[in-house]
Amino acid sequence: LFSLISHYFSKKMIRLVLLLSPAAAVAGGIALAASVSWCAQQFTDVPAGEDKKEDASEKKAAKSGKGSAKDGKKKKEKEIKKPLDAVFGPLKGLYDSLGPVRLLVAAMLLAFLSWQSYDYALHCREMSFALSEPQIMVRGRSRTGETVIIDDFREAYWWLRDNTPEDSRVMAWWDYGYQINGVGNRTSIADGNTWNHEHIGLLGRCLVLPEKESHKITKHLADYVLVWTTRYGGMWGDDLAKMPHVARIADSVFGDIGGNDFYLDRDGRPSDKMRRSLLYQLHSYRMDKLVAKPKYFEEAYSTKNMMVRIYKVKDAIKHPAGEYPKEIASTLKKIKAYKQH
Repeated sequence: LFSLISHYFSKKMIRLVLLLSPAAAVAGGIALAASVSWCAQQFTDVPAGEDKKEDASEKKAAKSGKGSAKDGKKKKEKEIKKPLDAVFGPLKGLYDSLGPVRLLVAAMLLAFLSWQSYDYALHCREMSFALSEPQIMVRGRSRTGETVIIDDFREAYWWLRDNTPEDSRVMAWWDYGYQINGVGNRTSIADGNTWNHEHIGLLGRCLVLPEKESHKITKHLADYVLVWTTRYGGMWGDDLAKMPHVARIADSVFGDIGGNDFYLDRDGRPSDKMRRSLLYQLHSYRMDKLVAKPKYFEEAYSTKNMMVRIYKVKDAIKHPAGEYPKEIASTLKKIKAYKQH
């Protein structure tokens, strides 16, 4: 029951696959134990000749009247199995005749399981080192082989903490919301609690619209915009890589974005809509000569390795917390009815 429930919820949200891990571990353990048990049985099975001797001794005991109640029970069990033997007897006979083959298969299977277990132990050891280190500080190596610490993420969050007003609102894709809030001690527009799909869609709309159109909404929601630009430090999973996903979410809520029109081609060149988006402009300004300087957003800070960039929203307007400002009501009216899968 637990396996079925965890499987159901894991299909609903990829992060909930963690619920499936205990069930998967138990199922894997059962399969492994069954495999090892079968292999061991192949090396300890009683030879066919011994089975015949045992049957003969049982018959002799029955004739002499010395059979116990246990022997009678065995006799009844054999009578029950007779119909099954008629069906599966030939297969069992074939299985019994392949003793040497089964021994070879058992030996190969044990060797394979031993190798996989050793490889898995090494993998776990490597993962333990990775998971025991801070998640916002990355250990790497320079071209000369020296160990270097990439500290851009902490650097950016601490800059927010030390150089922005305490009531500042920071817009960023929801992946970094908890870090902005916990490390930077600033309010994030969205975080890992993504159950409000419409809100995430609104955030995505702000990021994928052209700068001028985006600013009309963003100035009512945020004071700063934080963008991950980690490809400039050799890590390619930054906001540019996530933009197709961002656009599709925004399109699922508003329907006028064109979610499939935001992409990088095989040569790393952006599509027309991606190039015109706010996110691309903030991401690539000063790094791509073809990208114009933002007019409605001012570059406030870029980290040492250009992996995180922070922009100040010009003419940002504060509104009471708790509800969307009426100034973006026309945008909210564009939200369409949708079915979340």
